[in-house]
Amino acid sequence: MGKHALLSASSSHRWLNCPPSARLCETYEDKGSGYAAEGTDAHVLCEYKLKTALGIKLKDPTANLTYYSEEMEDCAIGYAAYILELVEMAKQTCADPVVLIEQRLDFSKYVEGGFGTGDTVVIANGTLHVIDYKHGQGVLVEAEDNPQMKLYALGALELFDGIYDIDRVSLTIYQPRRDNISTHTVFKESLYQWAEEVLKPTAQLAYAGGGEYNCGEWCQFCKAKHECRKRAERNLELARHEFKLPPLLEDDEIESILGKVDELVSWASDIKDYALQAALSGKRWDGWKLVEGRSNRRYIDETAVAQTIEGAGYDPYEHKVMGITAMEKTLGKGKFSELLGSLVEKPVGKPTLVLASDKRPEINNAKHDFMEVN
Repeated sequence: MGKHALLSASSSHRWLNCPPSARLCETYEDKGSGYAAEGTDAHVLCEYKLKTALGIKLKDPTANLTYYSEEMEDCAIGYAAYILELVEMAKQTCADPVVLIEQRLDFSKYVEGGFGTGDTVVIANGTLHVIDYKHGQGVLVEAEDNPQMKLYALGALELFDGIYDIDRVSLTIYQPRRDNISTHTVFKESLYQWAEEVLKPTAQLAYAGGGEYNCGEWCQFCKAKHECRKRAERNLELARHEFKLPPLLEDDEIESILGKVDELVSWASDIKDYALQAALSGKRWDGWKLVEGRSNRRYIDETAVAQTIEGAGYDPYEHKVMGITAMEKTLGKGKFSELLGSLVEKPVGKPTLVLASDKRPEINNAKHDFMEVN
């Protein structure tokens, strides 16, 4: 496994908002996760598909990929096709665009020991394109004001700004499992200004272990999130509302709680998980004990069960159509769309309350519709 920078690009959203978290997280073991391992496999496959499409010979890695699936295959093929389309478009105005794959990018000019890997970098017609593949489907990732992407761009500029005439930087997140291709273009000079005025001083603070702890959405992937006192204090602020029933709260109190409730639920879940893991390791919590949770009956040997039931003259199998997700994984997205596209519908989603900054269009309720008509 490769060496990770203390102030990595992937964790920059956290340490830029909470500088002391960089050194704090350094004291925790990096346990990894299945999601991260799956993402690594997906990147290996994407690299293979793209290089092969560009005529670069490479050994097929699929046999060695633990998490390989038809879905991952489709994602990698789509990613390669997207890059090829970008390159073909670039060729319309640039005879020989530069294409770099899995390029090491060093941004240590602004961040002590800072480096990362750009999935794809394309330089053409005064524009530096930085494309990052995201295999995750849990969190939607946007390119606009994305610090990880800006760090990659600074690393790419460090390599090529003196060689090529670059005016603009185009940052793209390719996230196929969320049907998300997010692109944001900035002028090179504005990126340099951010690097000098925001990035550099904050990185110096983080590297020294200084600054103030600060809580927010970036806590989600923090190794210290279970034990962070600042996070606990922020979430316990809700206790000032004394758990009144919603109708007894003022509008501004409701609005304040709405902005914190998801984080509160996440924090509470993290606390429960931490306490359980500690108890499994021998920790005794006063007033609490470990017990066996509820479980469901299961067959010891399904093959033996089937044979026994068939021998008794019964059919042991359920017969029903696979779910949409399972069917799509079995067929692949292309074949699924070809065969079943006209037989699948997406019902209107249940109304949900989100921040005003959410990109989904606002819906009108019946009361608003009536008022508009009148």
